[in-house]
Amino acid sequence: MAKEIKVHITDPVGLYATPATELVKAIKVFNCQVNLHYEDKTVNMKSMMGVLSLGIPSKAIVSIMVEGPDEVAASDAIKKEVVSLNIGEIV
Repeated sequence: MAKEIKVHITDPVGLYATPATELVKAIKVFNCQVNLHYEDKTVNMKSMMGVLSLGIPSKAIVSIMVEGPDEVAASDAIKKEVVSLNIGEIV
C-alpha cells in the first residue's frame, strides 16, 4: 500500500538544487516509485530536473507518494533527509 508524506517547506529559499540533489540521491537506491506533488503538478522524485521544475517556494506544502517493495524504507529515508537537510517539517 502506498505511503504518503506531507512536507511543509521551511527553508527560506524553498526546495533549491542542493537539498533537492541530496533527496534524489537518497531515494534512487530504493526499488519503488516516488512521486512529488505540488499544486497541480506531479513529477518523478528520482529525477533531479523533475523536482527542480516544480519551483517549490518556502512555505509550500508538498505531498510525496511512495509505492513499491521498498516503500517503508524509502519513506523513512525521505523523512530523515528532510529533517537532516533542514528544509522542512513533516506534517
